[in-house]
Amino acid sequence: VYFLPVNPQFVEQVIEKEKPDGILLSFGGQTALNCGLELHQAGILKKHKVRVLGSPIQAIVDTEDRANFVQRLAEIDAKTARSQAVSTVEEAVVVAKNLGYPVIIRIAYALGGLGSGVCRNEQQVRKLAEKSLSHASQILVEEYLEGWKEIEYEVMRDRFNNCITVCNMENFDPMGIHTGESIVVAPSQTLSNREYHLLREIAIKVIRHLGIVGECNIQYALSPASEDYRIIEVNARLSRSSALASKATGYPLAFIAAKLALGYGLHQLQNSITKVTKAFFEPSLDYVVVKIPRWDLKKFRMVSRKIGSGMKSVGEVMAIGRRFEEALQKALRMLETGAQGLVANGDTFHFENFKKELKEPTEERIFAIVEALENGLTVDQIYRLSHIDKWFLHKIARVVAIEKQLGGSEIHKVPEALLKEAKQSGFSDKQVAILTASSQEAVRQRRHQFNIRPFVRQIDTLGAEYPAQTNYLYLSYNGFEDEIDVARDNSVIILGSGSYRIGSSVEFDWCCVNAGMALRELGYHTIMLNYNPETVSTDYDEFDKLFFDEIRLETVLEIYEKLNPLGVIVSMGGQIPNNLAFKLHEVGIKILGTSPESIHNAEDRRHFSNLLDALHVDQPQWKKLNTLDEAKKFAKAVGYPVLVRPSYVLSGAAMAVASNDAQLTQYLRKAVKISPEHPTVISKFLENAKEIEMDAVAQNGEIVLHAISEHVENAGVHSGDATLVLPPQRTYLETIRQVRHISRQIVRELKINGPFNMQFIAKQNEVKVIECNLRASRSFPFVSKILGRNFIDTATRAIMGLPVETAEPLLFEVNYVGVKAPQFSFTRLEGADPTLGVEMASTGEVGCLGDNFDEAFLKALISVGYKLPVRSMLLSTGTIESKADLLESVHLLHEMNIKLYATVGTAKFLRNNGIPAKILNWPLEEKKPNTIDYIQEGKVDMVVNIPKSYQKEELTNGYMIRRASVDFGVPLITNRQLAMRFAEAISRVKLEDLQIKSWKEYV
Repeated sequence: VYFLPVNPQFVEQVIEKEKPDGILLSFGGQTALNCGLELHQAGILKKHKVRVLGSPIQAIVDTEDRANFVQRLAEIDAKTARSQAVSTVEEAVVVAKNLGYPVIIRIAYALGGLGSGVCRNEQQVRKLAEKSLSHASQILVEEYLEGWKEIEYEVMRDRFNNCITVCNMENFDPMGIHTGESIVVAPSQTLSNREYHLLREIAIKVIRHLGIVGECNIQYALSPASEDYRIIEVNARLSRSSALASKATGYPLAFIAAKLALGYGLHQLQNSITKVTKAFFEPSLDYVVVKIPRWDLKKFRMVSRKIGSGMKSVGEVMAIGRRFEEALQKALRMLETGAQGLVANGDTFHFENFKKELKEPTEERIFAIVEALENGLTVDQIYRLSHIDKWFLHKIARVVAIEKQLGGSEIHKVPEALLKEAKQSGFSDKQVAILTASSQEAVRQRRHQFNIRPFVRQIDTLGAEYPAQTNYLYLSYNGFEDEIDVARDNSVIILGSGSYRIGSSVEFDWCCVNAGMALRELGYHTIMLNYNPETVSTDYDEFDKLFFDEIRLETVLEIYEKLNPLGVIVSMGGQIPNNLAFKLHEVGIKILGTSPESIHNAEDRRHFSNLLDALHVDQPQWKKLNTLDEAKKFAKAVGYPVLVRPSYVLSGAAMAVASNDAQLTQYLRKAVKISPEHPTVISKFLENAKEIEMDAVAQNGEIVLHAISEHVENAGVHSGDATLVLPPQRTYLETIRQVRHISRQIVRELKINGPFNMQFIAKQNEVKVIECNLRASRSFPFVSKILGRNFIDTATRAIMGLPVETAEPLLFEVNYVGVKAPQFSFTRLEGADPTLGVEMASTGEVGCLGDNFDEAFLKALISVGYKLPVRSMLLSTGTIESKADLLESVHLLHEMNIKLYATVGTAKFLRNNGIPAKILNWPLEEKKPNTIDYIQEGKVDMVVNIPKSYQKEELTNGYMIRRASVDFGVPLITNRQLAMRFAEAISRVKLEDLQIKSWKEYV
């Protein structure tokens, strides 16, 4: 394993070192594919005699290059949208005029619809083409097929020309919305048999003609009024849809694709579920699957919430049901955005103009359909506004009709037939409770009175045509009997992490999978409950039983009663299971590991602060809020800035730093909305303090394994957005000693049994505790990989009460450095201000190793998109204190002959200190030269823009500079400490000298 950027420079060095026979390009998404193409075009693969396994390079080029793609499909009379590839803005304008508006612009060799969009006039074409051409040398201008359906087929082909379609999927939303942004249904529900087979035959014909080997997907636009179609694109690689298709069908696409790449044929490989049929078959589904994307757009100031051909979602959920309504309502709850389902949502989703929402969709359009129906619009009227197929709209109308029947009834008077129909249509107990003004427990009792219980159903890939004993399961109220074997005495349920969102991503999946592996090794029967199609934890061969279903009290209780396990592990899947701990405990479910009472005492801000006071452990001054006046008085007493912190939230949701009364009022309103059941705490915010993290495992209140990391950025940047360093490089030994001592005190008091994460701030060796999470954290995989010790394996043994050896501190034995850097998605979030604060904004992360900090740090920055070398830089360095702090770093840049541009105040300060910098005028000024022009024209390699306060309410000029940097693909630094470390690193390390070592060579 090499923790390195996936770019040609590093991959070539790995090839030179490892001398591989072959290389797989189609499993790592667009980044891997583009890197492989660059290696091929540069002659590196040929030079080192490395074969490309799977699809030939030419097939990849033919699908990625838009002009080639259209030409190749024309050879077999396969229809594509009328389009033309262009490389300048003026060419784009001419082509758009010839095609007729509206048109859609797409980028070649891009992921997730980056830089694409619908244009309805010349002005929009000019604006989007300019932005898109900053990301790629070629764009496609294409006719826009408004209102057409979008259909997708996953296709497998081997080198013997055997070809099958594994899964067909249908977008709920019509053309114009990226498939990653759309609700997707599998199998398709609205196609006629003739349409289904027409598109299937075309898919096989196209994939054979292109010569793809392995797995790919083909996307169509299909006219709702005829059988006319257009092929939109073919991805000659595994994609997001491939993961969805694998989980929807149970057919292991990536596994089979890897075998095909090695030269096997479909007829030679076994179906891993039936064990009697071959992989050369097409799955048959006796259920329906609904995928819904998960967005976090509300976290970003000034972001456009409209969804379209560019992807903004950060994750997705998948629900399985026997009816579309059942799967759809389950999926809406799985998103964890406040929805109880389609209905019974109170004022959570309300639209000032629902007709506009239907026509110009945001991520909440599905709820606008419900509001439209409740306001008397007909299915036909909604169809004309939205172009969503009437079949789907009629199903939603059915759910609204059931809501009306239940509304206002008393639960003890709801008839059996109506309650059963509601449950079979995906209504949760809580939903029914809201509509009948009762409680979940009362609904549950009424259900049991009528013996209305969910049945355990199997996914066998063959629609029950062949006998199959599969462990891939889901719950449905549409059935007659359970389809599983009897309960096992030594079983353990692990609750998964739900959908990826800002704050919860693959790191919690890693924790869940490793916990399962440890339990299996110890002889336990493992049961996973999760609903994210993108995760390894929802691979059915990772656990003895996989329940692909909701992580909710109702579902856990039903599974618990059916399987009678030893208990439930809630500490591996992040905040969703953690929040359930106390509720599960109250209904008699055994929580394994740290007690629910301790979890509550750590999560509840007031309880945790009282505990610290009792232990005489220092913390920022705080107060529990009852009224706004009290909050203002407290802020005045301790002095602004202050931090607003709700309880039981993930990724700092609704956390904010307030610098004045007006901001405090605004943030408090938001905090109460996010977490109304739990108290909000206000605390003094410490400026220029260092943030330190402790990731550890405890058993019976004693720490057995730990890692201490430091943030590059000062406190005030959320830990998920901070650059994490292990071992610490700039933290006093006395500070580390205090961190250990305080941690031991808190661990003993809370009697922690399992994983935990504690966060501290330190200033001049004064250490204060910020918070303690009694669960695995985002950084557990990072510290495990850097130190070569599996923290989750140890934590699982501790949870199960098995003996665990106390490990010596590892920090001072490590002769290398690990750096974890955040990955942001601002390029996709149109209009969002790319600044960092106490609420998390990053959507992923990378980890890199180096012999020293500078080396690991630069590798990590290259991995998240920073381009080296830097020959020119635009500086706008904020307050006078910030300018002074950065002066030494700017001297280093000047000594390296980097061309420096600066805004007026920064340029004046630098000149006064002997550093020449060319003045560029602010965006809002008419004068030339202007900052925006230089960014758009590619005259600067990097922008350093330090906001004047940590507030999101920032001056328009600064916002425009930051936004232009992101829109035109120029690396941006907005944090002072990060800028300082970057200047030091590039002054000390040459790009060509970066060491290439494998993980084992370091660890």
